[in-house]
Amino acid sequence: MTYREMCDALRRAGVDTPEWDAACLLKHFCRVDALALRQDPERDHTSPALSDALARRCAREPLQYLIGEWDFYRQTYTVSPDCLIPRSDTEILVECATKHLPRGARFADLCTGSGCIAVSTLAERPDTRAVALDKFPATLALAAQNAKRNGVAERLELLCADVLSPTPAVAPFAPFDAILSNPPYIETGVLDSLSPEVHAEPQAALDGGEDGLVFYRSILQSHTNLLKKDGFFLFEIGYDQAASLLSLAKQYGFAHTRVLRDLGGCDRVVYLSQNSPYERTASI
Repeated sequence: MTYREMCDALRRAGVDTPEWDAACLLKHFCRVDALALRQDPERDHTSPALSDALARRCAREPLQYLIGEWDFYRQTYTVSPDCLIPRSDTEILVECATKHLPRGARFADLCTGSGCIAVSTLAERPDTRAVALDKFPATLALAAQNAKRNGVAERLELLCADVLSPTPAVAPFAPFDAILSNPPYIETGVLDSLSPEVHAEPQAALDGGEDGLVFYRSILQSHTNLLKKDGFFLFEIGYDQAASLLSLAKQYGFAHTRVLRDLGGCDRVVYLSQNSPYERTASI
């Protein structure tokens, strides 16, 4: 099958980025790079693994699961249907964490999934340590694999527990300089309208309850007292949730707040602190 034929098949299947997906599949399964594609787009590529992956992609399985790994920030992560796919928008949270964590900090990452937030932050800040939590053993196993793959396993403690529990599992490791989280935040009623690719991801990592705020509300209620005096929360949020998060933050005495936007201009990360202005930067 040629590159052009692959693009046509993906386009007919409704894939938004057929050229990109075809190139990624060819690179992964046939070691064909971008230069080779430009020089000979009509070359026939024979590979049972490629044919199978193309058929599955046309059935709208996520590209990242077919390849089995994905780049995030400056690291590479093993991914599977047991975890949410790392997305570039989440890199805003990691960038903010690496900037604001004080030297020698200890932080928590709640709903860690693939581990991309904790692992990339640890990789960028070798002076820090972390504890990361997820409810599902298979997901936590991926986080452990990614911590080892990216050389931070010795600085990351992994816990299998439910973040919605009224007794925080991370409490024995407190106090924290920061608590980071990309929790489920999609409203339950919106889930059915999402793309087939998103439906292939674990629904437990997406469903934020009726108003999308169940996890934020619970985390603020049960984890605020685990922060140091100058500690802070960093939450990834939905594009339309900033006002709701700031209202919740006010109820828990967070005087210093900041909303950060992603590369598309959408509200994406909320910084909350009771005592520390956003402008503080680490002295590394």
